[in-house]
Amino acid sequence: MNLQWPTAAELAAQVPLPPGFDYLLPAAADVPRLVRAVNEWFPGLAVSNASCFLREDFYTEQVCLDGDRRGDHFVLLYRSATEWAGMLAVERDCDSQVIYGRVGTVAGPHRGAGLSRTFPPLMEVMGRAMGMGMVYSLCSLKAPQMQRCFERSAWQLVGVMAGFDREEVEPGVVKRVFEAVYVKVLVDDAELLRPRTQGMTAANLRLFDMLYPGGTRS
Repeated sequence: MNLQWPTAAELAAQVPLPPGFDYLLPAAADVPRLVRAVNEWFPGLAVSNASCFLREDFYTEQVCLDGDRRGDHFVLLYRSATEWAGMLAVERDCDSQVIYGRVGTVAGPHRGAGLSRTFPPLMEVMGRAMGMGMVYSLCSLKAPQMQRCFERSAWQLVGVMAGFDREEVEPGVVKRVFEAVYVKVLVDDAELLRPRTQGMTAANLRLFDMLYPGGTRS
């Protein structure tokens, strides 16, 4: 298993951006500016499970910076000329060989440029480059745009999770929310162990057959 994240150039070669944009890996000196930018691009992040991306110490202690590509937290910036246009942040679990898409956000002036469409294929490219078995992400149900991005990239909707994350629904009011769970398996079918029907409750069998028709063993 390759434990280094791809370079910005390697990602650009496989997931091209619209004209006028490029990818950038952050340096330690970028961290204060990045925290301010993420707070501006993603209002309400402070109450979510990704609030760590608003803390400078999280970046300096856990995120790959200054060309280091060996850590488990990776941030990719989008740039238009000298202006940052967005960010994709992902987390790697080496023990389970899985990548989790943590945060994807685009600056207001660049929404509509198609940058968010690159989030799913980028995570897939990262996972394949490091020999991961699966990538997954949670997706808001407030608007369908990101859901469509996952579905166009052939990620599978495997369920809706209730209560994992929180949102500020109005000033001072925070509620736990429902989110869609999208998955992309990166290994061949031969590497997946199909469950036996006798090991599943009726409820699990119905759900499994809906998600993976004909996928059980007798």
